[in-house]
Amino acid sequence: MSSDDPAVRARRRAEAKLGFYKHLGVYLAIGLMLFAIDFVAFPDTSWAGWPVFGWGIAVAIHAISVFAFRGEEKILDRMTEEEMRRDGANDQWGREWARAAHFFSSL
Repeated sequence: MSSDDPAVRARRRAEAKLGFYKHLGVYLAIGLMLFAIDFVAFPDTSWAGWPVFGWGIAVAIHAISVFAFRGEEKILDRMTEEEMRRDGANDQWGREWARAAHFFSSL
């Protein structure tokens, strides 16, 4: 299967979404734990919001990268082709390398 195969692209998108949901779950669990520790051990101060806020920014960026930028693969493919042309992939070694890469990507 090549990267143009719809099944491969759908699998990559599903894996990206699953990775985000795992990240979100860990974030929520650790955030709750931090707030519980903060409440029990330090009732006079509130520090847990700072790390949860910082990590929340990272979770938001992860969500944007998974759900908002769906055309990334096409952009990456186009940039890769341009780099291969720029590096002389039209010579014999480049053609052999491209053929080998295509072979292994289809396994």
